Amino acid sequence: MELFQAFFWLFCCCSIGLNSLASAHTLPSGQRMPRRLQSLATTSASVLPRNKRPAYYFDQPIDHFPHNPRYVPHAKGTFKHRYFVETSYYKPGGPVFLYLGGEGPIDNDSHLDGSLIEQFMKRFNGIGVVLENRYYGTSVPFNTSTTDELVYLATEQVIADFDLFAREVKLPGVKNVNAPHTPWIVYGGSYPGALSAFTVKTYPKTFWAGISSSGVIHGQVEYPQWYDPIQKLAPQDCVASINDIVDKMDSLVQSGNEPALRQLKAIFGLSALEDIRDFAQTIAFPVGGPFYYPTSTWQEINWNPAYGHQDFFQFCDNVTDADVVPARAAVDRSLARYTGGQPWKNLGNYAAYIKRVVLPLCASGDFNSPECFGTQHPSWWANTTNGAERSYLYTTCTEFGGYQAAYPHGKKSLLSRVIDKHYTQQWCNWAFPKGKYHSIPSSPDLDRWNGYGDFGFYADRLLFVDGSADPWKDLCYHSDLAPARTSWDAQQQHLINGAGHVWDLRALEDIEAEPQFIRATTKLEIRTVEVWLQEFRAKKSTS
Repeated sequence: MELFQAFFWLFCCCSIGLNSLASAHTLPSGQRMPRRLQSLATTSASVLPRNKRPAYYFDQPIDHFPHNPRYVPHAKGTFKHRYFVETSYYKPGGPVFLYLGGEGPIDNDSHLDGSLIEQFMKRFNGIGVVLENRYYGTSVPFNTSTTDELVYLATEQVIADFDLFAREVKLPGVKNVNAPHTPWIVYGGSYPGALSAFTVKTYPKTFWAGISSSGVIHGQVEYPQWYDPIQKLAPQDCVASINDIVDKMDSLVQSGNEPALRQLKAIFGLSALEDIRDFAQTIAFPVGGPFYYPTSTWQEINWNPAYGHQDFFQFCDNVTDADVVPARAAVDRSLARYTGGQPWKNLGNYAAYIKRVVLPLCASGDFNSPECFGTQHPSWWANTTNGAERSYLYTTCTEFGGYQAAYPHGKKSLLSRVIDKHYTQQWCNWAFPKGKYHSIPSSPDLDRWNGYGDFGFYADRLLFVDGSADPWKDLCYHSDLAPARTSWDAQQQHLINGAGHVWDLRALEDIEAEPQFIRATTKLEIRTVEVWLQEFRAKKSTS
C-alpha cells in the first residue's frame, strides 16, 4: 500500500521508551527507511514465531508478453523467483494458500506462522506458500534497476508471475497440487491486497478464490485522505495542537517570512535542511511523512501486541504533556510576534520530541544528506542499485500514485501544505530518467491500475476486507469515495469496525481470545474459505 511515499521496510518493535525507539531505528549509512503500504514487517524478529524453512526458487520468465510493444526489446531470460513453503498440515486434496510477499523481501517468512494463513492451513489441511514479488529481495531479473530494466515491473507482469507459478511450480515433497486441479486461494494485504484482487479477476481459471485485505485497488495521484482517520480518531488535543502549528507554519510560508521560518527550523534542530518541504516532512514523521516512515506511525498500530507499537501515542502524550518545563513553555511564545501575538501551543513539546526521537536516527548528524532527511539530491535518486525502495517508487510513479500530500488551505491538516504531488513527482523524475527504450509518464498512468475495476470492482469468490481506521482505506474497496457497500451478494466484503491496516492477518491460535471485531472477522474468513472449498468440490464432482 506493504506500499511504499507508497514503500517498504518499517522495522519497528513495540516501543518501550524514547531512547530505545531511537536506537531501534538508527538509519544505517547509505540507506533510508522508506514508506511501505504493507505494515506487516514492523515487528522485531525476536518476538515473531518463525520456523526455519529453506528457500526455493522457480524459474520465472522476465517477460510474459513477448508480443506487446510496451516491453521492447523483450528480455528473453528468466530469473530465480524465491518462495517458502509449509506442507506439514497438508493432506491429499487440500488447498494451496498463496501469500503474496509484496513490496519487500521475504527473508523472514513469518506470514506462515502466527497468522490467518496458518489458521487456514490447519483447518483445511492445506499448503502455505509465501511468494516474493519480482524486483524485491532476491527475486530480481537484472543486476541493476534502470528505467529500461524496470519496465518489466508492470502490474500485469507481476500478476502473470502468480498465474504461471500456480500452474507450473513443483512444490517440494508433494505431488499433483498445481492449479487449477487443486484449489489455489491467494491472500494479499495492502499493495499485495490489490494484486490479489487483480489476480483473481484476471486469472479466474487458475485461482479459485482470493482475499484482498486493505487492498488499494484505487489509484490516484495525490492522497491527502491518508491523514483522515488520524484527524478524526487520534487524541483530539494532540490533533488540535498539530493542526494549529501547521496552520501557523503555513502562514509564514505564504507571507514569505524567511527569518521566522529559519527560527522555526532552529527550534526543531533542523536548520541544516535547505528545502522547507524536507523540513515539513521530517517533523511529520511521527504522524506519517510522505514516503518515509523512520518511526512507526498510525499505520503500524495493531491490535495484536506482538506486532503493534505505542510510538504514535507516545508522540501525542509528549506533545500534549501539561507538566511542561519553563523552557518549553517559552518556545511556545517565541514565534508569537509573527502570528499576531498568538502562542504556538505545544510547539516546545513537539520540537523536543523530534530532537529526542527523530534526529538521533541520523547517525552522521548531517541532516540535509540524502541518507538522512534531505531529499533534494537528484544523483542519489538516480542510483540504479537494486532495492525495495527503488522498485516500489517505480510502481508508484508509473501506475499507482498515492502520493501523500496535505489538504489545501481551508481544511485542517496534520501535514504542512508545502507538501503536494510535485514533491514526490520530482523524485520520480530524478530516479527514472529516459532510457534507450522507455521513459516513465509525467504523472502516474492510473488507467493501468484502475483498469482492473477500481471502485466498481467485481470478481467471483473474492473477499475484500478493510479497516475503518486504516489510513489507506480511501484507496480500498470500502473507500468513502466509493459507492456504499451494503451487499454481500453483490461482492463479498467486510469492513472491520475500528481496525487499521491489514488487521485480519495476525490471527491468534486461540481465536476466541481475539478482540470482538477481529474474532468476528477471522471466523467470517474461515467460513468463507470453507464455502469456497465446498463449491470447488461440488464443481469437481460434476465435471
